[in-house]
Amino acid sequence: MKTKFTSLVTVKKNSVQKSESIVEDANATLKNASNALKISIQSLDEIDAPQSGTMNDFLASRTLLDLTRTNIQYNKEWLEFATTQLNAAKEQLKLDMVEYEKFKYLDLEEIKKILQKQKMLEAKELDEVALMTHARKNNRKKG
Repeated sequence: MKTKFTSLVTVKKNSVQKSESIVEDANATLKNASNALKISIQSLDEIDAPQSGTMNDFLASRTLLDLTRTNIQYNKEWLEFATTQLNAAKEQLKLDMVEYEKFKYLDLEEIKKILQKQKMLEAKELDEVALMTHARKNNRKKG
């Protein structure tokens, strides 16, 4: 049964589905950022500082350590950003779900009103039929 809220319910449902998809994507991004951070921290642990060698070996090792630390910092920032994005997506999903539930409720209430009106009309029609039948019986008894 269609009401004035039916199309809005459909639009809000689509909005909720889109928000759910965004939350899933944000979760995947957060997971990727977390994995990247773990990998970069593990790679830092795997770097051994040379105990002997040329100055170039020491400089290369230091450069590698600096790059790894920079990579870790970048991945931390990416993780922070991904967390922020996920939280924002969850908040939007919450808002969309509230809107959807609100219009869904209004739609159901409107359907209830329509059904109540139909029941009242049917009751009136049955009363009229009963009155006409009663009137015929009375006319037959008199006649």
